[in-house]
Amino acid sequence: MAQPTLPDPPGSGALAPNEERNWAMAAHIGSLVAAVIAMGFLAPLAVLLYMGGRSDFVRRHAIESLNFQITLLLYFAVAMAFIFVTFTLGAFVILPVLGIAAIVVLIVILLATIGRLPGRGLPLPLDVPLHQVTPRRLSRLVRVT
Repeated sequence: MAQPTLPDPPGSGALAPNEERNWAMAAHIGSLVAAVIAMGFLAPLAVLLYMGGRSDFVRRHAIESLNFQITLLLYFAVAMAFIFVTFTLGAFVILPVLGIAAIVVLIVILLATIGRLPGRGLPLPLDVPLHQVTPRRLSRLVRVT
């Protein structure tokens, strides 16, 4: 009788192409599940930490999804700050915009997930490439004299 085999530990080898696509999709669709508790960045972070070392494809898409979720969190923080600064008068403008934005984000995440099926990627709109910010680039943006 054959013993059941355990999966290889992270970083021990390459993944099959269909596994790569599945993990890349999990990074995107998992953010919807994690968004229920307002922590949409946890699923892409988990995929990045667990499977990112085994596949460049999975790593790239997990970073893209994580970056998108952090960008959304920053946009939400700015919206809440605007509501606070305007003594909730801004809520009459921001809350309907946030409702529309939530629908757009849902559509974008679903399209990003579907785009991973054939192994290609779709650029995510309104995404700030935070993972590309280096001290050198930051010093060019913020000139301290």
